Amino acid sequence: MDPINPGPEGYGQDGDGSSPRQRPPRESLTNDFGQSTPTTARTTRLVTGDFLLTVNPVDGSEIEPCPPTERPARPEKRTAAERAEYERAARPPVPPGPAQPELPLLERQDDRERLVRLLARGRSVRLTGPSGSGRTALLDLVADDCSDLAPDGVVRLNGFHRTPEDLVHDLFYAVYKAPAHRPGPDELLELVRDIGAVVVLDDIEFGGAGLDELIDATPECAFLIGATPDVPAPAADSAVEEVFLSGLERAGGVDILERTVGRVLTEEEANWAGDLWFESEGLPLRFVQAGALLRQRDQVRASAGAVDEFGVFASNLSDLSDLSDLPVDAPLDAEATEEVPLPSLGEAAAPAPLLASRLSSSARATLRFAVALGGEVPHQAHLPALVGDTHADAALGELAGCGLVSPVGSRYRLAAGVLQQLEAAGYADDAAAQALTAAQHYNWWTGHPSVSPERVCAEADAVLAALTLLVPETVPPAEDEDSTPVRLARTAAPAFAAGLHWSAWERVLRAGAEASRLAGEVGDQAYFHHELGILALCGDQLDRARAELEASIGLRGALSDKRGTTAGRRALALVADRSGEVIPAVTAMAGDEIPDARHEESISPAGGVTTPFPAVHSPVSDTLVTHRVPGQPTPAQGGGGGLVRMARRNLVAVGAGVLLTAVLGTVVTLGMTSHDDADNPSNNVSVNPSASEDTGDGSLGADPGQTSGTGDTGTATTKPTDPGPDGTLGTSDDPTPPSDTKTPSASATGTKGSSSGGTTSSPSKSPSSSPSPSKSASPSPSKSESQSASPSPSPSSSAPSETPSTSNSASGPASSAPAASSSSAASESSSTGTSTGTVI
Repeated sequence: MDPINPGPEGYGQDGDGSSPRQRPPRESLTNDFGQSTPTTARTTRLVTGDFLLTVNPVDGSEIEPCPPTERPARPEKRTAAERAEYERAARPPVPPGPAQPELPLLERQDDRERLVRLLARGRSVRLTGPSGSGRTALLDLVADDCSDLAPDGVVRLNGFHRTPEDLVHDLFYAVYKAPAHRPGPDELLELVRDIGAVVVLDDIEFGGAGLDELIDATPECAFLIGATPDVPAPAADSAVEEVFLSGLERAGGVDILERTVGRVLTEEEANWAGDLWFESEGLPLRFVQAGALLRQRDQVRASAGAVDEFGVFASNLSDLSDLSDLPVDAPLDAEATEEVPLPSLGEAAAPAPLLASRLSSSARATLRFAVALGGEVPHQAHLPALVGDTHADAALGELAGCGLVSPVGSRYRLAAGVLQQLEAAGYADDAAAQALTAAQHYNWWTGHPSVSPERVCAEADAVLAALTLLVPETVPPAEDEDSTPVRLARTAAPAFAAGLHWSAWERVLRAGAEASRLAGEVGDQAYFHHELGILALCGDQLDRARAELEASIGLRGALSDKRGTTAGRRALALVADRSGEVIPAVTAMAGDEIPDARHEESISPAGGVTTPFPAVHSPVSDTLVTHRVPGQPTPAQGGGGGLVRMARRNLVAVGAGVLLTAVLGTVVTLGMTSHDDADNPSNNVSVNPSASEDTGDGSLGADPGQTSGTGDTGTATTKPTDPGPDGTLGTSDDPTPPSDTKTPSASATGTKGSSSGGTTSSPSKSPSSSPSPSKSASPSPSKSESQSASPSPSPSSSAPSETPSTSNSASGPASSAPAASSSSAASESSSTGTSTGTVI
C-alpha cells in the first residue's frame, strides 16, 4: 500500500471491494489488561519460649501463647556428618580465580602445642594478638588438632558484633537441630549444659563479666578464644588462661616474602624487607601485602619488556588480555622500567592505595563499596549487580591475593588498617552514593521470594552498615516515591526475625523507626514500634513492650489502620496477662472487629490471642433498675472491680432493651388498631363477632334493612346467652329469656336518636358481650371506668345520649335481663382480647 496515495485497501478494503479478513487474534503469554493476582505476603511461624510468633511483614507480627500441639519436641543433637556440613556452610566462600598459595605457619609450633595441652585438660584459653598477627590461622590449626577431644567435636563461632546471648544461641544451633525454634532462657541453659565440645571463638569483642557468663553457661565446654589487645581482659578470678601472640622474626618475614613472590629476594629486596620488619613489628599480614607489592612490580617489569620486544603501542596496551589489570598510567618506557624502584617504606607501611591502583576497575569499585559499608565486603554474588560488570565476582580473588581482605566468619572484611588507608586516599568521597546504591540493591534482594532468611542473615552486617550511613541523611521523599532506608528496613526486618538473627532484627528495627520518623512515614513508624514491642515481649521486657505497643497503637489509630490496631491490642493484652494487669487488656479488646484479609496481606494466625478472663472477686447481684440520684456513689465505685461494674451495666442494658421492645410492640399494635372508621370493612371483623347465625330462623339477629343515617335503629330478637348447667346453648336446661324490654341501642352506628319516644330508666351496666376489633387490643376497663365512659342519659331526655356507648353490638336494643347476664361474658371476651393484643 502506498502511504502517500492510499488505495481502497487503505480504507478498510482489500482492493477487490470485499471487506478485509479478520485479523487473527494475537496469542500472548499474559493478558494485556488483566490484573495479575497479587501474592500473599510471606509469613513465618516460630516457637520462641512459651509463645508462638507469626512474623507478619504487612501488619506486624502476631504473638500468642504456644498451643500444646505446636510445641516442638526436645531438640536432638547433630551427628558428626551433620556438624561437618553445618561447619562447611558457615565458612567463607572460596574466592574465584587462580588458587592462592598456601602459606605455612611459621614460628608458631610451640604456641600450637601449648594450646592443645591446655584444651585437653578442659581449660579455657584466650589467645591475644594484634590484628594481622596470624591469630585466625593458628586457631584453625589448633581446632584441627582437637577434633577428637570432646564428644560433640569442635564448634567454630565468630564473635564479631555478637553479644554473649547471641553466642549462646549460636552454640545451640551448631550442636542441636531445632528449625524454627528459639528456646527460652531457662530451656536454652538446660540444653547448652549438655554440650561437651571445644568451642573456637574468634574476634570476640567483650570480656570480663560477659565472658564469665558465657563460660558459666556451658560448664562442659572448653573455649579457645581469639581477641585483640584492646578487648577487655577476663575477670581476675576467671579460670581462663592467657596466651599472647607476638610477631615473627626477620627470617620468618623474609620467608613469607619469598613464598608470596615465588622467587628468592635480591639483596636490595632483602634489605628492604629488613626495614619493613622493623617498622611492622613482624606482623605476618604486612609481609603478605609487601609480597603483593613485589609481585605487582615484577608484572610491571614484565609488561614493559613485552612492549619493548614486540613493539606494542602504548595506546593499545590496555587491549592485551594478560595486561588488562594494569592501570593506564603504568610506566611504559622500556628504559625506565628496567629498574623499577622498590616501594618506599611509607608505601610499604600503608600499601593499600598503591595495591588498589594496580588492580582492575571492578576490584577498585568493590573497594569503594567496602569503604562505604564500613569495611564490609559484599558477597561475591552481589558484586556483578553492584559494580555493573558480569565478571566482577573475580574481584574478590584479586583482593584476597593482595591481602586487602580477610575472612571473618562466613564473609570477608577489609583487613586491619586497610579501611583507614583507603579513606585517606579518597575512596570515601562518594560513600553516600555507594551506600545508596547498595541499599537499593539489598532492598530488592531481601524482599525477593527466592532468597531465604538464612542468606539474608549472612549479609546482615552489610545491610546494617548501609542503613547506618543513610538513616541520618533521610529526608521526606517526593510524591510517588519511597524512602530507600525505610523500604530496606521493612524488607530486612522480617527476614532477620525469621532467620533467628534477633540482634540484627533489633538494630534494623531501631534504624527503621528513626528513618521513618525523619521521612514522615507514620504507618512505617507504627510498624517498627509494633515489632520492637513484640521483640521486647519475647525477651520478657514487659515495661518496654508496653511502651512500644502503646506508641504503635496510637499511631495506627490516627491512621485508622484497623488490622494493625487489632494486632497491637492483641499483643498488649498478652503483655497485661504476663504482668497481671488484666482489666486494661479486656477494655482494650472490647468492640474490636477484624476485617477480612486482603490479598497482599497475610492472614492472622487461626488461634489468635486468648484473652485472659479475670477472676471475679465479688459476686454479681441481681440487677435493679432504679433512679440514681446524681452524686450518689455506686457500688462499682466502692471497690467492686471494673469487671463487676461492667457486668451490672450489661444487665441493665439488657433489661432496658426488653422494656423498650415491649413498649414498641404496644405502640405498634395501638397504631394498627387506632383508625376507627365506620366505612373501613376491616374494623367490622372480629374474632368474637357480635352477630351470629340463629339456629332457629337462619337470620343473623339484625334488621336486614338497617342502614346508617336512619332515624330508627330497629329491634332485635333476644337470644339466650347463658348455656345453663350443661354448658351448651340451645338445650332444654337453658334459662328462659325475659320479656321484650326495650333499651336504647348501644351500637356504634352513628345514630343520634330514634323516631319512637321510648326511653329506659337505666343504661347498660357493662359493654356488649362482643367487643369491636378496635377495642380488642386495648386493656379491659374497670367497672368504674366503663360507667364514667358511658354516662346514663337524663331521665327527662326524650332521646338517647349522643355519646356512643362502649357496646359494639350490631343488633338492636336488647332487654335488660340478657344485658345483665351477658356482662360476665363480655368481660371475659374483653380480657381475652386484651391479653392477645399485648403479646408481641
